[in-house]
Amino acid sequence: MTVLDLIGQLVQAGWLGLLDYLAAHVLLCLVPAFFIAGYLSGLLPQGIVTRYLGPKTPKWISYPASAIGGFLLAVCSCTILPLFAGIWKRGAGLGPAITFLFVGPAVNILAISYTGAAIGMDIALARIVLSIGFGIAIGLIMAAIFKQPEDTAANGAALFEQQEGMRPALWVFFGLLVAVLIAGTLQVDLLTGTLFSLDLPLTLSAGTQAALDGLHLTLQGALLIGLLVVIAPVAWKGLDGVLSGFNRWTWAALGLVAFTLLIAAPKTEAGSLVIHITGRFVVELLLLGGVAYVAAVKLTRDELAQWLWETWRFVKQIFPLLIVGVFVAGMVRSIVPEDWIRALAGQNTIWANLLAVFFGVFMYFPTLVEVPIARMFLDLGMHRGPLLAYLLADPELSVQSILVTSRIMGRKKTTAYVGLVAVFSTIAGYLFGAFLAR
Repeated sequence: MTVLDLIGQLVQAGWLGLLDYLAAHVLLCLVPAFFIAGYLSGLLPQGIVTRYLGPKTPKWISYPASAIGGFLLAVCSCTILPLFAGIWKRGAGLGPAITFLFVGPAVNILAISYTGAAIGMDIALARIVLSIGFGIAIGLIMAAIFKQPEDTAANGAALFEQQEGMRPALWVFFGLLVAVLIAGTLQVDLLTGTLFSLDLPLTLSAGTQAALDGLHLTLQGALLIGLLVVIAPVAWKGLDGVLSGFNRWTWAALGLVAFTLLIAAPKTEAGSLVIHITGRFVVELLLLGGVAYVAAVKLTRDELAQWLWETWRFVKQIFPLLIVGVFVAGMVRSIVPEDWIRALAGQNTIWANLLAVFFGVFMYFPTLVEVPIARMFLDLGMHRGPLLAYLLADPELSVQSILVTSRIMGRKKTTAYVGLVAVFSTIAGYLFGAFLAR
């Protein structure tokens, strides 16, 4: 095989992997997750999160509040660092601040939703439960090892005395967005069952059908990819300057996004023009109507603009990296021998889990990109125990985040923190693989 043949094989494998990803029902979790992340970033006052992290707050309140606050802010590992530095330097206890640092990127709403759709809800739920539990435990251990000087707590105490609140309509809006996400991902008969079927009144030419088969796409998948291609420029024109005002492109972008979710909701089969209308489609239609109503009637123009801008910021920041990650995962999968993965991490051993943790440290991927990489390893034979260890460690530990953290709280504290994360992730992966993995 020549070098050009190898390059062609890699590009083809990456391209087919990308097409398969874009055509998958993963859009039903990923698209709502972006809008939820935009809500949490744009409409949730940080004072609500930091109110319970102050130095005078009892531990039984401050630690759970730190864990929940990290989840609600829905940020990646690079964004959590300045927030961590701010709340710690301005008076939060070291323990709650560490919990906040750990949980924030670990239970990012985008990553958790994508994990459930691409890998399995067992891994997604384990990430949530173990990340929150480990975050609290690591925070308590760090606070016990490193006693914080009393005068540190006096700095910026006003940060923890904010009494910000939110209107009920904003909570209702948040609940509807979460419901859209749940309806798109939950696998229950009520949602997945077919209510009735429609036979499309058209016939695909032999050439078109052959092209779809060659790309491993259904007609539904091809339509979803086409919609994403159209949405990209429309969203750019409608959302990039939304803080300055709404225009017709803004409404067009939102309409196309809603239409994409509704196209992804029914079930279709390869080579068939029959559409199976499911309970998921009906529920998504009703929920999207509710979201549109509350947004139009109950939210102010400024609130809508802030929400849409933050959502668009997440999309611009993350989605291109995600596309690259999926493409690279497709290429790597075509050349990495399955025997290597099975030999290194095909069994659930302590060493296999530790190796997965170290891979997460030195081969860090941005938020969400770690999921297609993990999916690739799973397909190549990695045991689900080491896979969980990798997914727990990757958002927390990377060379760059370790260097930044050491500048914030010093080498000793950083070394202890890194060691605790590595040990907890390794043990968690091993126990999960031994007792809970399917």
